[in-house]
Amino acid sequence: GASQAIVHFYNSTSTLQRKVVFDQNKEGVKKIATDGALLVKTLALASPETKWSFEYSPESFTGTELDYAAEVCDAVVDILKDVSSEKIIINLPATVEMATPNIYGDQIEWMNENLKNRESICLSLHPHNDRGTAVAASEFGLMAGADRVEGTLFGNGERTGNVDIVTIALNLLTQGIDPELNFSDINAVIREVEYCNQLPVHPRHPYAGDLVFTAFSGSHQDAIKKGLNALEKSNKPEWEVPYLPIDPADLGRSYEAVVRINSQSGKGGIAFILEKDHGVSLPRRLQINLSEKVQKVADETGKEVMSRDIWKVFEKNYIAFPGKLELIHYALSSTEDSSGITSDKVEITLKVEKDEVNLVGIAGGPIEAFVSAINNHFATSITVSDYHQHSVTSGADAKAAAFIELTLEGKNEWGAGIDGNTVKASFQAIVAGLNKLIT
Repeated sequence: GASQAIVHFYNSTSTLQRKVVFDQNKEGVKKIATDGALLVKTLALASPETKWSFEYSPESFTGTELDYAAEVCDAVVDILKDVSSEKIIINLPATVEMATPNIYGDQIEWMNENLKNRESICLSLHPHNDRGTAVAASEFGLMAGADRVEGTLFGNGERTGNVDIVTIALNLLTQGIDPELNFSDINAVIREVEYCNQLPVHPRHPYAGDLVFTAFSGSHQDAIKKGLNALEKSNKPEWEVPYLPIDPADLGRSYEAVVRINSQSGKGGIAFILEKDHGVSLPRRLQINLSEKVQKVADETGKEVMSRDIWKVFEKNYIAFPGKLELIHYALSSTEDSSGITSDKVEITLKVEKDEVNLVGIAGGPIEAFVSAINNHFATSITVSDYHQHSVTSGADAKAAAFIELTLEGKNEWGAGIDGNTVKASFQAIVAGLNKLIT
């Protein structure tokens, strides 16, 4: 019933797999490919209402003789070329990286020049990362004439993973080439991928990691600060800042984690004390935010800032920040719409200055429902930029800490909450952040 579809079929063609997996000679392995093409052709012709595209991969291409790989691909294309008006995707996998990336580029160049029906083919790359050079191999392949790259978000996949499509796309962007992929809110992409895969994105992952726009070296920080100042004064459209190959704002990142004049050891020390003495483990961007306030106290008093003082600064600025909102009561329930989709419904009683108001929000989760209720009541467009929570204590009376970063009209603020109930801790964190945003 699909209106359009790509049918991808493949078989391994490498010398090793011909011998140990299929126990077939070249003709036998080619017949596997052509039999697959004939089957696909028969099925496609039986469903003319669907717009078909076809993709064939000589798996283990990098372990296959080039002339034989071309022979198999040509045989497949000969069978399928008149079935669809779409170009046939010939996908050339580095199923296992076996050599330096320039060798893969040379192999792609040879195929680009020697495939029989090149004008009817979309030449595709499918690098894996066994040698850690999948991105470089892809770039060599693109320069050698490939039209397409298959990869995964942040390099997930078999063994060491497939090539990271995010890194390739943003590498192209930094060279002035539009990859036609939108990573303007990379944090949202990270959250979705981490939720779906249950695998964290490494803090030093190119473009995406929490640390990639953070300079620990004082000289780097100074150069970045001066570069940003010079860029602002020049009013030039070109991005030219030392140590930053791309504008963090283009990815939805702020400059707060970039321009830090104090030493990183100060931030690390504050985070260590909070975790060791108070059981609170802060997200990195909140560590940086808090360090500014602790440093201000140190500068004003001229004294050593003790553990209890750090906690007071944290509590005052993130848990009990004075403002016009106070959470009085909430009730959380589930609701189902006419389509059978279940959502969370939160009924809130807030003290707004001297008055109590009742709010209702419905969304996919309790945090989204709470923020929706706030936005509906105050006619705002607040969004959740970041969210972390962890247990502070263990046992029957365990408490949880929640940290939420809210955004309103380009301004970001953090709030924190600590409670025996994780939902209540999250709601307290939202209210603390709101008191900074809504004045």
